[in-house]
Amino acid sequence: MKVIGFGDNIVDRFLDRGVMYPGGNCVNFAVLARRLGLESAYVGVFGSDPLGAFVRSAITAEGVDTSRCQIRQGPNGVTEIEVINGDRVFLGWNEGGVTISQPFVLGPEHQDYLAAAALVHSSVYSASEDQLPSVRAAGTLVSFDYSWEPERRTDLYLGRTAPYVDLALLSLGDAPLEAVEHELARVIGAGASLAVATRGAAGAVLYDGERFVTQGAAPTNARRFADTMGCGDAFVTGLAVSLLRSGWTRDSPPSLDSLRPALLFAAETAAEQCYVEAAFGHGRPAAAATRI
Repeated sequence: MKVIGFGDNIVDRFLDRGVMYPGGNCVNFAVLARRLGLESAYVGVFGSDPLGAFVRSAITAEGVDTSRCQIRQGPNGVTEIEVINGDRVFLGWNEGGVTISQPFVLGPEHQDYLAAAALVHSSVYSASEDQLPSVRAAGTLVSFDYSWEPERRTDLYLGRTAPYVDLALLSLGDAPLEAVEHELARVIGAGASLAVATRGAAGAVLYDGERFVTQGAAPTNARRFADTMGCGDAFVTGLAVSLLRSGWTRDSPPSLDSLRPALLFAAETAAEQCYVEAAFGHGRPAAAATRI
């Protein structure tokens, strides 16, 4: 079984550690799915600078196929982060570099490659919105991370993306349960098949258009704690992998009997992510910070 991360990659530069790590929502999905035992690939754009080569080498080292990726002249994406009391604080970024300014455009030659995957994952940071119809046309399931910004949940944005999405992920932090359920219903109403919201320590809520299913956060060991980087990515990866293994396809939606264990597995996967430095390790000493 194969999945594809389609879209963003980035270098996460931790100023407090003086270390940089590979990352990006779609890269993290592909790497974590591979670590969970699935065949995986990443399709996206790398910058022509050393940072682009750094990310690609780390992905390849994890056993993720990058053969369809493109290299564009210009900088790779980079973000600057500090960890304060275990929580990440974003300080700035270069707007994603060429991944965003010159995004990957799918053509007919990519359809067979996409169709060989059980699921393709993308995100709001990938500049992939206009490519979702092509991904959908390949016949694969589509998951999409809407992140946390309200502007990514406007009626206009949902109308542009949700009809092509089988699994939508929202990060809603400490929002009240009533507000969470309202947002999930909006995403389903706009066309998505499943929508799940992560709520940090409050766990997660999933809506399939008929019922809300809740899941508490899995416990973590404070002595092993590294940071929260990639926890949301780990959650959606664990959820998707579990559902796929239970037989989820576009023609076979998941039952309640498969949703509950999938949510539990997702929570446990997210908890395990707290013990990993950054998204998936592979840290290297970073050059002196140049506050973006």
